[in-house]
Amino acid sequence: MSDTIRVVVVDDHPVFRMGIAGLFHSLDGLDLVGQADGPAQAREVVDADVDVVLMDLDLAGESGVLLTRELVAAYPDLKILVVTMHEDDVSVLAAMRAGARGYLLKSAAPEQLERAVRSVALGDLIMGQGVAERALSYVASAPTGSGRGPRPFPELTDRELEVLDLVARGMGNAAIARALTLSEKTVRNHVSNLLTKLEVRDRAGAVAAARDAGLGTGS
Repeated sequence: MSDTIRVVVVDDHPVFRMGIAGLFHSLDGLDLVGQADGPAQAREVVDADVDVVLMDLDLAGESGVLLTRELVAAYPDLKILVVTMHEDDVSVLAAMRAGARGYLLKSAAPEQLERAVRSVALGDLIMGQGVAERALSYVASAPTGSGRGPRPFPELTDRELEVLDLVARGMGNAAIARALTLSEKTVRNHVSNLLTKLEVRDRAGAVAAARDAGLGTGS
């Protein structure tokens, strides 16, 4: 990496992109080399010379999590810094699973964003205030199949158990798909399978069974 950090911003809000452009224009050593409003444009402007991508999670109905995974797979040295309005623990975990190296809220101060960009460019892992605690809380409360007690619902696969936990948290299929970086069709299939295995008629029955077993109680 050269002394200048080459950055691309991927966000479907033009006002936010303009704000980033104005900020970077005033900073030494940071060069905004491209902007994109979604995955299609991102694929055109991101290449091996880009050091950091600022990534929103909602891109006009498309998934920033899936795009993060795609770009990291294509460019292993690329660093993704998520900058989003979503502060829920599931979104944080999904982004980090996809390969993001940092996670900030859009409410972060300009100097925080600058520090985060420089840090992730160097390979550091950066999370905004409170975000790390939420991610750790989610990991601690997610079903793992280990621990002192027996694994709940042994008839379910690990993925089905994970989906059930998110269903019990009140999440819809689209949110679960984003959290687990799956397609909505795959999530629907998992939900259908777990309903059959649990011998419940509907989603409400699955939620009741899951909560009776201690699932869906995380923050």
